Amino acid sequence: MTASPTEDAARAVAGIGVSRLTASYDGVRVLHDVSFSLACGEAVALLGRNGAGKSTLVSALFAMEPQVEGRIAIRGQDVTGWSGHRIARLGIALVPQGRGVFPDLTVEENLDMAALWTRRQAGRAWTRERIFDSFPRLAERRRFHSASLSGGERQLLAIARALLTQSQIIVLDEPSEGLSPRAIDEVIIGTVGRLKREGYTLLIAEQNMAMALELAERALILDHGTLVYDGSSAGLLADEALQREHLGL
Repeated sequence: MTASPTEDAARAVAGIGVSRLTASYDGVRVLHDVSFSLACGEAVALLGRNGAGKSTLVSALFAMEPQVEGRIAIRGQDVTGWSGHRIARLGIALVPQGRGVFPDLTVEENLDMAALWTRRQAGRAWTRERIFDSFPRLAERRRFHSASLSGGERQLLAIARALLTQSQIIVLDEPSEGLSPRAIDEVIIGTVGRLKREGYTLLIAEQNMAMALELAERALILDHGTLVYDGSSAGLLADEALQREHLGL
């Protein structure tokens, strides 16, 4: 069945919409008039050199640190000026750079913390039991403090925490940072690839272009805080001059 124009329009606004976004720290502008959108169920790679503004953009989406101007919409709702926890309740979760787990808590305790707000919701897609069924390695380590986990295990725990918020939009900030090639293949390609197949909306901020484009059908490139590319992953892979100019490859 072909979707109606109304359904197509609803899909187009169901993810993330950014319009003329600028972001600054103490008056120093980092992002310059950035505009893009993600449709529901789309996986998009956010690429750029170190310092290009990727993490600043991620922070702006969650109202974390930078001072922003412009418009940010989550699932069609203008969230400009909202607090971070209010934005999160629209169904968007962050897997932060550096994993973002509590090192002094066990795996179980980390998961319980993530589920505090949603644990009484009816019809939850993700529960602690489903996490352990889906990710046996976390089940094996459930009573271990997260500080004792490997980098790949901590990243898997960070993704599991995001899933327990019941969010349909997942933003991953440098998910492959510090991981071995095996952990990247098993945790990032394997787990995030599964979420893509299940229809999650994914924004993957990464320096590892090859890994990110394996997961995303579309790419954005930031260079010195300016959006310089918004197009297909295939188009970027075919354009070596563009890669050299803006990604240093």
